[in-house]
Amino acid sequence: MKRLAVFGNAGGGKSTLAKQLAGLTGLPLHPIDSIKYKPGGEEIPHDEYLEIHAGLLRNERWIIDGFGCVASAWARFAAADTLVYVDLPLIIHYLWVTKRFIKGMVVNPEGWPANSPMWRGTLAGYRVIPLCHRYMTPRYRQLVGEAASAKRVHHLRSPRQMRTFLEAIKQEYRSD
Repeated sequence: MKRLAVFGNAGGGKSTLAKQLAGLTGLPLHPIDSIKYKPGGEEIPHDEYLEIHAGLLRNERWIIDGFGCVASAWARFAAADTLVYVDLPLIIHYLWVTKRFIKGMVVNPEGWPANSPMWRGTLAGYRVIPLCHRYMTPRYRQLVGEAASAKRVHHLRSPRQMRTFLEAIKQEYRSD
């Protein structure tokens, strides 16, 4: 496990999970939002983002958390040796976006650039959840189903499965 793509709908705990995975595995973590946005929330030019992303994919070891755009996401999934798909019930995504907003009043959310606008990010999260569920979730589910024969795939459908997965990784890396 050297190249992990962590993905799923907004507010599903991907960034927190990815940070924990990086701590357990020692792999360098690259949150997409921290690549795609400058401190304060301004988006970098798309071509610049794609160039940075392509550079990351050339590295031998990484955890990349998030979406970015369809082209970069699918390039990342192809380059990854491990796919970690967070596929929680929609209500949890809405609740965790709300929790992130409240917590974000005190501390910067995991994977977000410094000084990101919390209100704007929260509203975007609420807008993205149903769109992602409608358009991306079927594609993600197909991807993990097809990739399972060639890659290590973890399709996490509940917070409990996320905790169990982390515990298994902890055990795996303890025995190394």
